[in-house]
Amino acid sequence: MDVLQDRVGEFRGEWFGLWYLRPVTGGTEWTVVPGSTRPVTPEQRLRAETARRNARSRGELL
Repeated sequence: MDVLQDRVGEFRGEWFGLWYLRPVTGGTEWTVVPGSTRPVTPEQRLRAETARRNARSRGELL
């Protein structure tokens, strides 16, 4: 979770000390400094998984 932007994202990789996160429902990656992240809570994880399933059921590209 990016605490500066209050966004939940999946870790996609690291490049030159920056982490790349991607929205759970798909979309453009964004970069964060590793110190500005924290693990998601169980509630946030459930919401993200539900959002992903809903997007998939609507036929959206992920």
